[in-house]
Amino acid sequence: MSRTAVGVIDAILFDMNGTLRRREPHEPTQHAAITRMLDLLGMDDASEAFWDELAHRQKLYGRWAQHHMIQLTEEEIWTSWILPEFSPEKVGPVAAELTLAWNERKGRIVPRLGAEQTIVELRRRGYRLGVISNSWSTLDIPRSMETFGWKEYFEVVILSSEIKSRKPAPEPFLEAARALGVIPGYCAYIGNRVSKDLIGCKRAGFALGIIFEPSGDPRPNEQGPTIQPDKVIHSLQDLLEIFPQRTPMGDEE
Repeated sequence: MSRTAVGVIDAILFDMNGTLRRREPHEPTQHAAITRMLDLLGMDDASEAFWDELAHRQKLYGRWAQHHMIQLTEEEIWTSWILPEFSPEKVGPVAAELTLAWNERKGRIVPRLGAEQTIVELRRRGYRLGVISNSWSTLDIPRSMETFGWKEYFEVVILSSEIKSRKPAPEPFLEAARALGVIPGYCAYIGNRVSKDLIGCKRAGFALGIIFEPSGDPRPNEQGPTIQPDKVIHSLQDLLEIFPQRTPMGDEE
């Protein structure tokens, strides 16, 4: 990665899941999520077979969506893919809350180590920041950013659930650049998946694609990536060694 490439960067955009935040088991969160889902569906209880079948259907949808790089609405996912036997009039209005509770069945969301320190310092150094993330929930990421107190640091948040397109399609990256008013060639992207994050940002013409491989985390099982990252980091704070203080326009000698 050349100094010249780093020097043109105006905006740094991040993946959220697995990069800036992670999910960890947390029994109270998981229990509350199951209770909430049952309440939303008007059910007193459900068997393990019921939850296993929902998980199977959700995986089938996920594979279809990733193959086509399309994100359906939460209402479409629940009424057509996960709970087609339920009345659409019952499931549709609560689909967003169902999605949030479904995700929380796996545990609670916590920030990655060093995430806040890194984004605060990058913003102080003059970089414009944003998020581009695959998410089938319209509520999940915005709520966690509110909880973490991160909203003020990010000028744009692009979610596949809102633009109906998934990484590695270039559209989410191009939409972020448009929203910021920044040329894609002046953008860098940090994510944890070559197949989605790196390939997508390079398709969109981003100057830099950086892969985050957290120390101690198992690497995703990705078959045959055809492109190499500009840099691999093992701590988010490594970004502070890559991106220096920006020089204001007109101050160059």
